[in-house]
Parts: sequence; C-alpha cells; structure tokens
Amino acid sequence: MSAYDLEPADRLPFSTPEKSQRYETDNYRGAVGLNWYLTDPSLQFTMAYYLQPDELAVLEPHLARIGDLMGGPVARWAEETDRNPPRLERYDRWGHDVSRVVMPESFTQSKRAVLDAQQALRDAARGAQVSSGLALFASNYLLNQADIGMGCALGTGGGMVQSLVSAYAPPDVAEHVLAKFASGEWAGETAQLLTERTGGSDLGALETTATRAGDAWLLNGFKWFASNCAGEAFVVLAKPEGAPDSSRGVANFLVLRDRRDGSRNGVRVRRLKDKLGTRSVASGEVEFVDAEAFLLSGEPGADAGPADGKGLGRMMELTNAARLGIAQFGLGNARRALVESLCYARQRHAFGGALIDKPLMRRKLAEMIVDVEAALALVFDGTGATNHRQPRGVRQRIAVPVTKLKVCRLGITAASDAIEIHGGNGYIETWPVARLLRDAQVNTIWEGPDNILCLDVRRGIERAAAHEALLARLRDAVSVSDDDETTRLVASRIEDLDAAITAWGKLVGGVAEARLFPLAQFMGDVYAGALLTEQAAWERETGGGERKALVARLYAQRYLADRGPLRGIDADSDEALERFDELVDGALKL
Repeated sequence: MSAYDLEPADRLPFSTPEKSQRYETDNYRGAVGLNWYLTDPSLQFTMAYYLQPDELAVLEPHLARIGDLMGGPVARWAEETDRNPPRLERYDRWGHDVSRVVMPESFTQSKRAVLDAQQALRDAARGAQVSSGLALFASNYLLNQADIGMGCALGTGGGMVQSLVSAYAPPDVAEHVLAKFASGEWAGETAQLLTERTGGSDLGALETTATRAGDAWLLNGFKWFASNCAGEAFVVLAKPEGAPDSSRGVANFLVLRDRRDGSRNGVRVRRLKDKLGTRSVASGEVEFVDAEAFLLSGEPGADAGPADGKGLGRMMELTNAARLGIAQFGLGNARRALVESLCYARQRHAFGGALIDKPLMRRKLAEMIVDVEAALALVFDGTGATNHRQPRGVRQRIAVPVTKLKVCRLGITAASDAIEIHGGNGYIETWPVARLLRDAQVNTIWEGPDNILCLDVRRGIERAAAHEALLARLRDAVSVSDDDETTRLVASRIEDLDAAITAWGKLVGGVAEARLFPLAQFMGDVYAGALLTEQAAWERETGGGERKALVARLYAQRYLADRGPLRGIDADSDEALERFDELVDGALKL
C-alpha cells in the first residue's frame, strides 16, 4: 500500500501502512457471503444424527444450496428490507379504504427465492421417496439466521389454516382456499389474529363478536397485534353472539381478504406497527367491520350455544406447535450472533494480538458455542424425530414450552454478547449485530412469554402428567449414553428433577405459581444435558470423535454440577481454553 492509498487520518506521524491494514473493510466481512450450511459442522452433525445415509445423500446437496442462498442474497435482502420496511396505503385516490400493505421488492425477491429453494428440496425428496420434513426444518433454521421476520411471514399458520378449513369450512370455501395453497399462490399468506387491547395473553377477555349470517358469520372487532397482516387468509378468535363471555365462549373463524363473491371483505388495517425489530414482517392493527367469516369448529349441540367450548383449547394446541418454530427463531439469532462474533474476534486486534487469542474472549466464545449447540439439540429433539441412538422419538407436551423458554432467552443474550464483542461498532446499525438484538427480543413475546409458558407447564403436569413423558425421554437419553462422569452427573440430575416436580406438586397458591419458573429452567437445563450426552455417545460410536463429549461436559459443568463454595475458581485447569480450537473448528469451518 502506497502513501497515496491511505486516508488522511492514516498519514499521521504514529500511523503506518501496516497499522492501516487493520481497518481494511474486506477483513470484516462477517457471516454474510459464507455458505451457512457448509460452514456449520454442528448442523451437518445434526442432519447426519437424524437422517439415514441414503436420505442424507439426497437432501444434503439441497441444504448446501440453501446455505449459500441464505448466507448470500437472502441475508443481503434482509438488511435492505430492515432499512425499507413494508408500508401501508390506507386509501385509494377516491378516498376508499383499501388497506393495502405494500411489501418492499427486497422482501418479495427473498420470499420467492426461499420458496423456490424449498420446493426444489421437496421435489427431490419426493422423487427419491424420502421425507423432506427434517431438511425443511433445517432450511428454516438457516433462513432464521438471516431474517426471523421472513421466517415468521412464511410460517404463520399455513398448515393450521389448511387443516381447519378441510375439517370445518363450507365446501365451496374449502375448495377455493385449498386450491390456493396447492398452487403455491398463498404460501406465506396466512396469519393468526388473536391479541386485543383488553386481553393481551388473556384471550378469554377478547371482545370481537361474530353474528350468524346464513352459512357464514359477520365479525366485528379490533385486533391489536396482527403479524403478516398483508396476507390473504386469517384464523381469528371471536365470541359468537349468545356465547358465554369467557374462554369457553371463544371460537375460531376463517376470514379471507376477499369475500367469496369476489368483493372486498370488511378487513381494515388501521396502521402498521412501528416495531423495534422484525420489520420485514408486516405487523398491524386490524379492524373487522361486518367481515365475512366461517366457523372453524363443529356445529354446536342444543345446549352448547354458538361456540363448542373448544375454540381456545384448539387454538392453544396449534399455538404450542408453533412455539417450536419461535424457539427456532431464537436459535437462529443465537447462531448468527456466534458466527459474527467468531469472525470479528479473529480479525480485530488489540493489546498486541487478535481478540480470539485473549483468554477472557475465549471463555465467552466457548460458552456461546456450548450454549448454541445445546439449544440446537433441544430444538431438533422437539420435532419428535428419531435419531440413530433413539428409535422411539416422541414429541412431548412439556418439552416445547420448556425449549422455547430456554432458547428464546439465549437468542437475546447471545445477540447482546455479540454486540459487546464488537464493542462500539456492535451498537451501530451499519454493522450486522444491532439488528440481531432488535429482532431477538420479540421471540420471548411471540406465542407466549416466559410466564405464560410456565403456566402451560403447570397445565401439562396437572392435567396430563406430561412431565412423565419428558422424564422418560431424559432417562432414555442417558440409557444409551456412555457410562462416563458426565452421563452419571446428568442421570443424577434427572432424578433430582423428578424429586423437584414432586416437591413442587405439594406447594399451594402463589408460592406454587412463583416456583414454576425455576422448575421450568431446571427442566430445560437437564433436558439439554441429557441430549448432549446422547449425541456424544453416537459420535464416539460412529467416528471415535470426542468433541461432542467435550461440549456435553462443559455444559454439565456449567449448568448441572455443584461447583463448590469457590465456584470452581480454584480449579487448576480449564478444558474450554485448552481445547478451544477444537470447539471452534466444530462450530465454524472456514
């Protein structure tokens, strides 16, 4: 580099061409531009752990292509959409309320590219007669590292709408709606409209009213938060006239953007929300004015009134399934934060060396690596898929809210850590991690914050003894794990968790409710530890590797072990530092 290539500030007496090299923009490219599948050994491990070799051979090339797409164009489009979010055209030139949400071109291009790539994966799987489900789940994880707003828009209840419409909608409506989905025209065009100003999470307090009109209903009311309100089909909670003003009076309705006669329906978007993050998904306030709607439940009995009493329960079952997707959003945030942190720490030099060589920085990065891999194990186990060590995969009732509670919180802390690692640059919007923190915060709200999840854990314990299935899963995991110190520690903590659940069951009143949070945290900590020991045993069995055992050991030491009165500070060695390079090589392969 010649003196003429230097910025004026780089020509000062104590600056040199060598020093100015530290500020070369190309040195700080971060995650964007990488292939997010090929550079992620932990995800590759996960796919090999769940899929049979012949399945992996079919699906992995598509995951590699999707990894390139997400780390390249989709990640760049996401930044553009964040700067130029959707906008609302409320009225046309004649003053008619058209409530048209205009999506930016960057969002439209990204959505089409993602849908095309996922369809190619489905087609390849169908042609080879293998299931595409787990690979599509992995592709969404890759998407969420780029833009959880897009993930929300593409995942807001399409399967739920189709299943309810098939079962309950009038034949002509069902035929129309299902044809739109079959053609792909309505991919990513659905939403759930639940929340109102009066109720928030208390859905039994909603005020939206439904009045019968032939084989349809007319809805009137106001929804305070409606994500993906640019869509075409909505599942809406409302109370039919004559139903009790309680949770038992809540029913599910289908509302379409247009009436079945082709005219515009009474769906008005008052305004779009000026949100902290996830700006790529259009969230707004939606008012229904005599909106044509269709009841999505069986016809009531003579004494049931216009609602069958199961509307809210039916919606909560679907909501619980959606929670795993929200947990995956948090995981995507955490993974992206980790990658950005590793890339930056390798390039940034201070105090005579690279940040990544500093012991305190290695401590933080090692913790992030272990936490992300523990979260990855939780989220994929939540699908209920079998793996090579456990052919009895079961999706447990309590596991999903516990996973969401733990992983969505990690998305926030990992993004915050990434900002700290970047220093002042991390706080600046032109760098990549400020948006991660803005986006991550919503995951603890979507589909229920921590307190609502804890109440759901209580319902699972008290109404279905669902904790027994979770404990059985944990015991199964350690039963196929190697008989080492980590497994023995996890096994003992499983029994402690069993005892803790029994002890909690003897509490009453407010104390019992308040203790739900530490109980749910305990469940999540032990659950992740058991899964990591199970994975470690498979790695040893198939390739003789020891890295996952290292991850399991570090996780158990941090979350499950009794570190003693000195909290381990007196330990004369630190395995995370001694084997740091091995940890990093298994987390990010460049």
